[in-house]
Amino acid sequence: MIKHIVMWKLKEEACGKTKEENAQIIKEKLEALKGKIPGLLKIEVGIDFSKTESSADIVLYSEFNTREDLENYRVHPEHKAVIPFVADAKSEGRVVDCEI
Repeated sequence: MIKHIVMWKLKEEACGKTKEENAQIIKEKLEALKGKIPGLLKIEVGIDFSKTESSADIVLYSEFNTREDLENYRVHPEHKAVIPFVADAKSEGRVVDCEI
């Protein structure tokens, strides 16, 4: 089982929207990938409510059977279509890919 976890801090404002609005848009765009990408077994997106200095603003948790499935997700057109919006809205991001 492959777990793909991504956390982002968002800019206070980007794409003409607030951080909170962009977090919601990113959540909706990522959750819309469910059922559209072969090999994507599970996808969850959470928005942070603690708002601490050390917290990220949004987290993506997804599962795949194999590393190949994860790679297919990364290059899939539906996933690639989300990347530009996230790139514009984020100030930083961290990724963990692990095999359990």
